[in-house]
Amino acid sequence: MSSETIITNANFEAEVAASEMPVLVDFWAEWCMPCRMIAPSVEQLAQTYAGKLKVGTVNVDAEPDLANRFGIVSIPTLLVFKGGEMVRQKLGALPKHEIEALFKDLV
Repeated sequence: MSSETIITNANFEAEVAASEMPVLVDFWAEWCMPCRMIAPSVEQLAQTYAGKLKVGTVNVDAEPDLANRFGIVSIPTLLVFKGGEMVRQKLGALPKHEIEALFKDLV
């Protein structure tokens, strides 16, 4: 079972903006090979940091308005939110330790 939350335009406020813990959001698409490359690392981090970090995924094909809202023009894009505000952003297929470095000091 996945530890990640599927983020949509409908649940963004509740799952991300109102979250009491930091949130890592992975913007991806099914056809994106770099997105598929980092997916196992994102899933592992979701399990490792369960209860300290919320991890969500946004399928840019299914949620173009949400992708547009955050200016997503390249995927994968990882955003970190704390207190409802975006505090960090990274583009591309990153190794697991670089993904972890995005939020580790926030948990």
